Amino acid sequence: MSDKKMTSSRRHHLKSLMLQIAAKWIIQEKKDIEAAKQAYMSENCPPPNVSGDQATLMETCKKLHAKMDKVDEERYDLDTKVGKANKEIEDLKIKVVDLAGVKKPALKRVRMSADAMLKALLGSKHTVNMDLRANLKQVKKEVKEEPLEAAGDWRKNIEDKADRKKMFETS
Repeated sequence: MSDKKMTSSRRHHLKSLMLQIAAKWIIQEKKDIEAAKQAYMSENCPPPNVSGDQATLMETCKKLHAKMDKVDEERYDLDTKVGKANKEIEDLKIKVVDLAGVKKPALKRVRMSADAMLKALLGSKHTVNMDLRANLKQVKKEVKEEPLEAAGDWRKNIEDKADRKKMFETS
């Protein structure tokens, strides 16, 4: 094939031709389905003979009920088959997506301790404690006691604050 691109008018013309052919096929398919329905109905459901006495009408009704039961059983069987087929199709779609590969979403940062992470991964088998602070060396703090005189007399502090208060009041 050549590397030439198709013109837009030619592409539009071909597309319209394809749509016309597809429309004809759809119309023909509808006609075929209708003809198949008519053939099935004429074969399996002949028009009932309504003339006659009550006994023949009762017999005709019993035959019709038997046929209705048979059709209901077939419909139920077909519904079950369709349901199974739909479920299988869904399973196959899921497998196709799995085989094609799914883009993994960006991972979010989760604040979790090492213990919680191991417990989530290993379940109840997790017995190792990952408390890192437990293995640290214990250091005792030395409390420095300052003499009470260094803090000063509390009355002196109050006198100093009183002078400051006077400074603001004089204005």
